[in-house]
Amino acid sequence: MRIVIIGAGFAGMYAALSAARLRDIQGVSPDKLEIALVAPEPTLVVRPRLYEPNPETLTAPLQDVLKAIDVVYIRGHAEAIDTKSKVVEVAGTQGTRKKLSYDRLVVATGSRLFRPNVPGLAEHGFSVDQLDDAIALDRHLHGLLSRPASKARNTVVVAGGGFTGIEAATEMPSRLRKILGKNAQLRVVVVDRNEAIAPDMGAGPRPIIEEALSKLGIETRLGVGVASLDKSGVTLSNGEQIECETVIWAAGMRAAPLTAEIPAERDRFGRLLVDRELRVPSVSGVFATGDAARAACDDVGNYALMSCQHATRMGAFAGNNAAAELLGVPTRPYHQKAYVTCLDLGEAGALFTRGWERTVEMVGDVAKKTKQEINTVWIYPPKAERAAALASADPERVTAL
Repeated sequence: MRIVIIGAGFAGMYAALSAARLRDIQGVSPDKLEIALVAPEPTLVVRPRLYEPNPETLTAPLQDVLKAIDVVYIRGHAEAIDTKSKVVEVAGTQGTRKKLSYDRLVVATGSRLFRPNVPGLAEHGFSVDQLDDAIALDRHLHGLLSRPASKARNTVVVAGGGFTGIEAATEMPSRLRKILGKNAQLRVVVVDRNEAIAPDMGAGPRPIIEEALSKLGIETRLGVGVASLDKSGVTLSNGEQIECETVIWAAGMRAAPLTAEIPAERDRFGRLLVDRELRVPSVSGVFATGDAARAACDDVGNYALMSCQHATRMGAFAGNNAAAELLGVPTRPYHQKAYVTCLDLGEAGALFTRGWERTVEMVGDVAKKTKQEINTVWIYPPKAERAAALASADPERVTAL
């Protein structure tokens, strides 16, 4: 028997850990139940931190962890899925191709930044979505020092006033001062089509966010969007032009395209609709998890968001349930009633909220310490020690905030 997990992000990593944990509990050997993880690299990209400087350091190796728990790593890109034959086609790094059969499949392919057909975006826009994107932005920012000083050089426009856009924007003043000098006249502008900043955060936290932006000198343009980009800057939908040499796109996410290989219903973000055990109901033997799945967190209408917090726990349930079906033991319904946010606000500290109603619990330096602990400890892989790694993946305890 074989479980194939596609993706080495937070959901894929925890799916592998949890499936291996249940296999171990049931006393089943890796020869009888193989768990294989397919990804281009055996590396976890710490994606929630890609708004920070030095993004090339924001990865964590997985090879030793996978070896410790007897999970087979297969290097390559999953390019096609035949759900009738239960086969995944994998393209290797050297141009090789192989077909990998499965008894259960866990789709943990994550999400990608949504890039609409805005003129000039592909040529002139940056992002903090994937590791390569963040590295390209970091190199561009350091390259600004070699350019003639000007308002455009010292101006950054962030398109998107949600979680990612705010974290990228509030980090920008300190990043630019370290590059251009502490006395550089900087300008950071956040543009969002919504009438309020941080629309998903709600009214409670918003004054704190607005105060932080004001403290950092960050401007906002609300109720408008970016109409076009060129090498001189951006033109907004209301006709305003902002001269700048750096535009960061942070406006919306979509599930990775591989979900289209599964003949099943998807939501407007491309996520596969799943049942409470994270199965794709209409397709035999397929589970979806993390940003690839639209899953109910509870019985009162809350659904998992495209976030590390939800992906880790969803991954643990998906891996456990895929293994449980093959081992003939009960599956566990995914549930995640606890929900927190911790928004980095750069030199203005951070904001910690609890619950779907986003009740403010911590602000400023206290929240910043929590954010730093989350970013540097909580979301990293467990140690490559078998017992500890397996113990970390109990679905009921993963991300139990």
